[in-house]
Amino acid sequence: MTIEQFGLDPEIQEILKNQGIIDFYPPQAEALPYALRGEHLVLSIPTAAGKSLVAYLAIVQRLKHEGGKAFYIVPLRALAREKYEDLKAFETLGLKIGLSTGDLDESDVRLSKYDIIVCTSEKADSLLRHGLHWLDKIKVLVIDEIHLIHDPKRGPTLEVIIAQIKALNPHTQLIALSATIKNAVELADWLGGKLIQSDWRPVILKEGVFFHNTIKYNDSSTKKIEGDTKKALELLVQESLKDGGQTLVFVNNRKSTVSLANRLSSVVTELLTETEKKQLKKLVSSMKQEQAETASIEQSLVTCIENGVAFHHAGLESNQRRLVEQGFKDHQIKCIVATPTLAAGVNIPARRVIIRDLWRYDENFGMAPIPILEYKQQAGRAGRPRYDTVGDAITIAKDSNQRDQIFYNYILADTEPIYSKLGSQSALRMHLLAAISTQFVHNPEEMYTFIQSTFYAYQTDEFTIKKEVDTAVEFLLKNQLIDEMQTSYISTLFGSRTSSLYIDPLSAIQLKTALERSNDKEVTPISFLHAICSTPDLRSLYLRGSDSWVEEKADCIKHSLLLDVPNTSSDEYEWFLSDLKTAFLLEDWIEEKPYDALVLKYNIWPGDVHTIVDMAEWLLHATREFARMYNFSCVSDVNDLLIRVQNGCKEELLNLVTLKGIGRVRARALYHEGFKTVNDLRTVPVERLAKIKGIGTAVAKNLKQQIGEVGLRGNKQLRGSHR
Repeated sequence: MTIEQFGLDPEIQEILKNQGIIDFYPPQAEALPYALRGEHLVLSIPTAAGKSLVAYLAIVQRLKHEGGKAFYIVPLRALAREKYEDLKAFETLGLKIGLSTGDLDESDVRLSKYDIIVCTSEKADSLLRHGLHWLDKIKVLVIDEIHLIHDPKRGPTLEVIIAQIKALNPHTQLIALSATIKNAVELADWLGGKLIQSDWRPVILKEGVFFHNTIKYNDSSTKKIEGDTKKALELLVQESLKDGGQTLVFVNNRKSTVSLANRLSSVVTELLTETEKKQLKKLVSSMKQEQAETASIEQSLVTCIENGVAFHHAGLESNQRRLVEQGFKDHQIKCIVATPTLAAGVNIPARRVIIRDLWRYDENFGMAPIPILEYKQQAGRAGRPRYDTVGDAITIAKDSNQRDQIFYNYILADTEPIYSKLGSQSALRMHLLAAISTQFVHNPEEMYTFIQSTFYAYQTDEFTIKKEVDTAVEFLLKNQLIDEMQTSYISTLFGSRTSSLYIDPLSAIQLKTALERSNDKEVTPISFLHAICSTPDLRSLYLRGSDSWVEEKADCIKHSLLLDVPNTSSDEYEWFLSDLKTAFLLEDWIEEKPYDALVLKYNIWPGDVHTIVDMAEWLLHATREFARMYNFSCVSDVNDLLIRVQNGCKEELLNLVTLKGIGRVRARALYHEGFKTVNDLRTVPVERLAKIKGIGTAVAKNLKQQIGEVGLRGNKQLRGSHR
């Protein structure tokens, strides 16, 4: 159906036409009348079938005619950036688009000037905790990837946001977007919305299994591919690329992404033109320029990209993942070998998707089959709109039995139903504390009413709900996060600060304990580093068989630790060593150990270092805030440690890193040249500073400008984007 048939504002129609959109896909055409009338809507359709556009149009049509604001909530920062860029196209309507994924310990007052705010679910939840004075202005709430309600980490937050906004502003239109899920009817019923469910795709998807040089597809067709059957993957990639397509290969672990990308490099590079090879060299050059400290392990990525292949997983740094994604979108990179995280992230379609691994290691069950929903998400990446008429998703079987099993268990199977994860004690205590501290609920009756409005309650019996809620409340009372006042609950100062800091109440209790004990201990940086690494908010590194050095080192520093050390024969002792190993990584980081050394010693990737450092920053910020309440004498030491973790530097560089644009590398270069404090730079000519390695004229001039404004330690504020 053409865009003129839906009563869209003429200016909106013009924007769509400028983007080449003159008609709508069938699911979009079915959903738009409900969306534009302001009705609640659950849109459950495949990847690339145009879910987001329905939400965009519902937002801009309503806001243009009624005013107000809209929230567009996504699970990942990379997705937030993608949606933000999409919505920027509608700014010509006079709408201001904002993006917020950063600091969770602030109300972000600047957002009040925006009409459409794109943010992660954690940021939205944090904003609600800080009391949005413009909450009644939210006309549309979009929850993207709502099937992630089944995710133990993100799901509870999504539920709570929806339940709170429904209660606080009943007139807000709810639009939930999802991949195809089995129990979408339940979600729609819970939200009180219209369900639009469809299997329609703009590019036909054929799912098949490769065995004995033949792909057997779900439409009963077959395709013969000649070559060595022992090199099935190479044959499938080669055949797709020869026809001008691109390929995504999904594997179950990081190590496989690297080894397989290296293996496929020799296949892909033979099919590249000289022009394409030059473009890839430029892409590699831009990646190197963005990299402040390149670990040698990244050389394997550089080599692969020069051959038209890349690997992609969470261990890469965010800028590397972004460049790989963009290189693929620009058709420069021909093949990406990735872990499943790519399938749940930004929109990167390929003509062919190869799902090599249908089993994955689970720490509780060993090797286990992947969920059907995960398989469907990976398969759904096949087919590039505007480039392909057909996309194919292929798995590889070792024998005819396995081929039949794949068809039965995955290709022809329904996805699993999704279930709420709000019922866990960690989720309940965190969100109940937030509800009490923001005075969203005041007494037990209101608390039960609040929980009864969630998807958790929709799927759970009343007895179980009451039992779990009572257990969580008992925990909050026992640990003095809330107080009981006759028939009502109020949060203590400790509880309110815990909630606004957006950390697990159990983390707050451990940090408070560490601070109270610090007066009786000989405190060193490792004391607080171990304390933050012991919290449930920071995921510790795995302890490997070769990590006996951790236990040896533990014996030397146990006396300075602020939390209890378990008995060596207990089950908790291995967790203790795992936490301590992570603390040692942070200790090496602030001792200015290079990435190469960290990657090698801890058997991790640079992206893992950044993830741990970011979370450590946040928890040290929380520790500093609690120190103001429980042990003020620690504030200065914790603040210094925080700045060291931020910058990865020794204590002697603390003064220099207060300058903008001066990280640990440039600060160390200045220090080596005899400039040990900001004051040492005051009478030095720009030309002298510019000659120092890593400084240059532009940075030198910037330093001289700053010296007149910033000369005191501590002026550098805690950076945002911690979580």
